[in-house]
This record gives sequence, structure tokens and C-alpha cells, in this order.
Amino acid sequence: MAGAGRLAWRNRVEALLMVDWEFIGKASQFIAEEMGISLKRSAISPNIRERMDHSCALLDMRGRIVAQAEHIPVHLGSFKIGAMNLIEWMHSLDIGHDEGDMVITNDPYITGTHLNDVMLIAPVFYNRAILGYAVNKAHIVDVGGPVFGSLNPNARNLFQEGMIIPPVRLVRNGSPDSGLLSIILANFKDPSTAAGDINAQIAANRGGIARIREMMEEYGEAVVTSGWDHAIMHSRKLALACISGWKKGRFQAADTLEVGKSTINLKVNLDVKSDGISADFTGSSREIEFPLNAVKGVTYSAVAYAVRSAMDLDIPTNDGLYSILQVSAPRSSLLNPDKPYPVSGGNVETTQRITDVVLHALSKSVSSIIPSASSGTMFNIMIGGMRGNGSLWSYYETIGGGNGASMGRHGESGVHSNMTNTLNTPVEVAEKEYPLFFTSYIIRRNSGGKGQWQGGDGIMRSFRAKEACTISVLADRFINPPYALAGGGHGKTGMIYVVHNGVRKKYPSKFTLDLLEGDEVIILTPGGSGYGAKNPDK
Repeated sequence: MAGAGRLAWRNRVEALLMVDWEFIGKASQFIAEEMGISLKRSAISPNIRERMDHSCALLDMRGRIVAQAEHIPVHLGSFKIGAMNLIEWMHSLDIGHDEGDMVITNDPYITGTHLNDVMLIAPVFYNRAILGYAVNKAHIVDVGGPVFGSLNPNARNLFQEGMIIPPVRLVRNGSPDSGLLSIILANFKDPSTAAGDINAQIAANRGGIARIREMMEEYGEAVVTSGWDHAIMHSRKLALACISGWKKGRFQAADTLEVGKSTINLKVNLDVKSDGISADFTGSSREIEFPLNAVKGVTYSAVAYAVRSAMDLDIPTNDGLYSILQVSAPRSSLLNPDKPYPVSGGNVETTQRITDVVLHALSKSVSSIIPSASSGTMFNIMIGGMRGNGSLWSYYETIGGGNGASMGRHGESGVHSNMTNTLNTPVEVAEKEYPLFFTSYIIRRNSGGKGQWQGGDGIMRSFRAKEACTISVLADRFINPPYALAGGGHGKTGMIYVVHNGVRKKYPSKFTLDLLEGDEVIILTPGGSGYGAKNPDK
């Protein structure tokens, strides 16, 4: 029996050594996806439950991303910056190193996005050692500050956007710190909804930890960690293979964002080489006292998204893909600001423009792949007020637009483009949850740019306030339309109107306004631009 036992043990060891690293990589990706499903189904707010404004990832013990769920692009690339920043903070503060701990923060200068994106990280222990981390981000609809939704169009510093949660241990030995959670929630306008969403984040991390441990038990620590290493190397090889056929050299592009009736500049110098791609944003605007600054994580995330979108292979999203990218922006600039400059709009609007400008530069390297510009705005709508019982409510929505056309393909109409990737909030859900009555939700016909291939049309979405409330809007592409390639026509710019007592008034792309009962808001999102001259032979 002893001999048979040794033989069985040796056969199991040999079988485990033969486990393909790709299996470990796919299993890890599935764990991240399952975390995302758990978070979505457990969340309270429609923003997460319906729109899926959240993301999940797994890290190894060195803080490298080994797997990510395919969720929000602006979250995904920012994990590369934010997770490493947070792990360094955990070491410096000596927190989050015990089994059952979870650390929370929303400081955008650490997490790499903005205050609404609350980040929760948990160490994964196996045999009493940390072998990795489970991490997620979720957009909490309101994190305090003077406006409902916390994306304050008039913020001049970070403190005017909402509550800053530094890295702090929220969960100790598996139990949430109720005192700390109560302090956090006391600063949010809709604490019961936020509490449900944060608890969903905790549950998602717990699920991820359990699945990683199951994988460790099944295949062993050495097989799993070796599989992660191979998966990262494989993604790097695939990424380098993708860019091997691209035209090499330095390619430049520029674009603008809107501040009132003025514009601010973005510029990129993109170097495409055989061993990787670098994006240098020298020449872009300096940091401003306006919420369009983009922290380094946002800038990196937008570049990573644009480059990956141009690749013709399905590359697993991990540190290997990110390793071929170098992103730099001057300190104290719009795309690498100093704390406490405001950054809420950098995550949702500037990120769209970074994507536009990088794709524009890439069109000079891989011209047949890159489309004309899409709508170029997340068109953020934040509304809130007081319920009859004295509690506050907050509603957040991003409105889709038109996709840009590309060679051989018309642009899609009425979709979220590029860095958002969220769903809409169904009218039925919004009307059930909030005192709003929707008067239209249709395609904005003929708003896409003309061309050999037509740009996608934007959206017309309008609603009437059933009681007094406050609306804040953070959008763009009201002045300069999305750019067009190969002689295509531009998509139409965005517009927003408020109808009060039968009088319709046009508003700019960024404002806060008190609405009275019966006031109607009419939103017209930009269309995508067309591609190619409409009659190329004439």
C-alpha cells in the first residue's frame, strides 16, 4: 500500500506539472469575471446593477495584473497604476497584510481615476503567505461634495468634488469596521444605496479569494504562480507580434476640450517601435482649476485602450500587454496634475479625448484599421433631490452617441463608445427609482457624419422632473465636432436644452441648474464622424 501510495502521489505531481499555463490564465480570467457578476448582482444602485459601472482584477504577490474582467476600459488600464500605488501605501502604512483584511480608498491620486470610483483590495493568503490580491472598483453614485452625483462641473479643487477616503482598513479579520463605514456613509447623500454597493464589493473580493484558493488547492502554488508568469509573458509576445507589422516612427496628433466657450489643448507624440509604444503628452495644457485634469492612471488607461483597440488579436489583459506601453506627461500638466487639482471630469471626459488623440496618431501608422472619431463624450448627467421622507436621492447616467465609421464599415448608432463601455439605465428602471418621467429616447437621426461610410447617429433622450431637483451636466463636443478621416464628414456636435414654462433655453456642455417640477431636459448627443469622401470618384 505504501508503494502504491507513493506511485499515486508521483503520478499526481507529474499530472500537475503538465497542467498547461494557458488553463491557469483562463481560469484566473474567469475568476475575475465571476467577481464582476457577483458585484453586479449584489449591488443596489442601478448604476452598477443595470449599467455595470464596475471592474475586477487579480494581482500576483508583486502587484502585477494577472487577469482582468472585460468591464470598463477606464478602470482596466488604471489598475496598472492604481493597484501598485495602493500596495505601496499598504506597505508604508502597515495595513492590509493580515488574512481577512480589505483596504478601501477612493483617492484618485492613488487609485488612478476619480473620487466616485471606490477601490477595494484584499490579500489572498495561502499557507500563511500572501500569494496575490483580489481588487475591484465600483462607481458609487454619490461620494459627497456640493452637487448630486459628485461630478461637480464647477470644482476648483479635489475637496469640492467629494469625500476623500485615504487607504484605510475597512475589513479586519473578515468583519467590516462598522464605525469607519458609518463615517464614510455619513458623507454620502444616499448612504443606504452606497452601503449596499460597498457590501457588494466586499462580497466580490471574498468570492475571488475563495476561487483562487480552490485553484491553489487543486493544482498547487508552484503550478498557479508559474502559470501566471507564463500568461504574462504570452500576452507580451502577442502584443509585440501585433505591432510588428505597424509602420514605425513618430506620429503626432492634437485635439481640444471645452471650458465654457474656450478650448484647452491636448497633444501626443506617439513613438511606434518594434519593442513597444511610447506616448508623450508634452505640449498639452497645464493643470487647470477645473475638473478636467486627468490623473496618471486615467492617461495611461486611455493610451492602453487605444493601442489595444488597434491590435488584431484577442490578447489576455494582464501585465504582459501593459509592459509594451510607456506613457509620460509633464508634471503639473492637464494629464499629470498635482494634488489637489480637481479630476472628476478627467476620468469621464478627458479620457475620451486622450483616446481620440491617440487613435488619431495611430491612424498614421495603421491607417486601414483606425476609424474616424466617435461622439467623444460620456455625456454625464447627475440629478438629485430630497424625497418626501427627508432622505436624499442621486441619479447618475452616461448617455451614448454615435460611433465613428471606418474603412468598409458604417458607425454604430446610439452606443457607448471607447472609454465608457457601460449599458444604459432602462427608462422603466429610472422612472421606478427616481421622480423622473421620460418623454423621449430615440436615435438622433442624421447626426452622424457623411462619407463613403456613414458615421453612427447620436441619441435624443429627454425627461421631465416630477418634483424640484438639481441637475449637473459634464459633457463635451459641443464646440468642436469629432474629427473625420480620409475625407469623411464630421458628426454633429452635442446640445442640451431645458424647457421651463414652455420656453426652451440652450445650455453649455458643463453646468449645474436647479430644476422645478415640470421642467424638461432635452439631451442631444454627438454623432460619430464619417470615413472617406462620399463620392470618391467625382
